[in-house]
Amino acid sequence: MRPVPLRPHPTPAATQQPAQTKPPARYLTNDEAAEFLRLSPRTLEKQRVIGGGPRFRKFGRRVMYAVVDLEAWADSRSFEMTSDPQYTEQHAARRSGPR
Repeated sequence: MRPVPLRPHPTPAATQQPAQTKPPARYLTNDEAAEFLRLSPRTLEKQRVIGGGPRFRKFGRRVMYAVVDLEAWADSRSFEMTSDPQYTEQHAARRSGPR
């Protein structure tokens, strides 16, 4: 007589977690975002007007920044050295722009 193979007990559908759950987006105020990036809150305010800052969202009159957008914006400004072609290109464009 052969032994019966062990089968895992099925778990109820209510307790099963989906394979991939997306964590809820976390939003920061202007002051919190500035602290997160270690910038002045005024710098973020200026960048919202002239451009070049992180993506933001408006909820009524409130301006909010998603943490993932702040991290993506910071990552896009990552360079190895000041002679990096991307670095010199980005800074040359800033110097020649209107002031």
